[in-house]
Amino acid sequence: MATPSHRKPLAELVEELLAADGPLPIVAAGDPVLRQGIEHYDGHLDAALLSRFVDALRITMHAAPGVGLAAPQVGVPLRIAVIEDPAPVPEEVRLARARVPQPFRVLVNPSYEPVGTERVAFFEGCLSVPGWQAVVARAAQVRLTCEDENGRPVDEVFTGWPARIVQHETDHLDGTLYLDRAQLRSLSSNEAMAERWTQPTPERAAASLGFALPS
Repeated sequence: MATPSHRKPLAELVEELLAADGPLPIVAAGDPVLRQGIEHYDGHLDAALLSRFVDALRITMHAAPGVGLAAPQVGVPLRIAVIEDPAPVPEEVRLARARVPQPFRVLVNPSYEPVGTERVAFFEGCLSVPGWQAVVARAAQVRLTCEDENGRPVDEVFTGWPARIVQHETDHLDGTLYLDRAQLRSLSSNEAMAERWTQPTPERAAASLGFALPS
């Protein structure tokens, strides 16, 4: 599906997207909207329309399913993303990946910076790159600054898997896909992941596929 032109007013674009019921179509890699500059959100949508758009992002994220979704992934070039992770994983995975439940959050104009120098690597996927996963090394802890959907400032430190989600979704708003940061030798189909690389950490994949992990 081609991305709707965003030369029209963004409020009009969002209204068109919301005209259909159900989850929004997710834009796939190769669409320019995922690579172009994204506009700083500055009240482009009135309060009611922003609320409806956020609800649609959440519905789409749940339906995919995923733990985050950025506005460009539905063709809207605004610096808005949503995240939510119930973290329904086995205990060994929770411990290895520091994956803990995250409530639903709206990130408006987010940016992040690493806290410390520790980096951790895990397989990661993306709703805009369906069917594939690859190992990405990311900061283990980041400081997120943004606003919420009501314009309230957010300044918070995220650790472990929540930090990974924050980085992934904020990267989308900078025109960056996870593959830009990935160990490409680790690229694996979902089928290969299910057959070979379901371990909580990617050490076995690194040894077998020949890529380096952070020391």
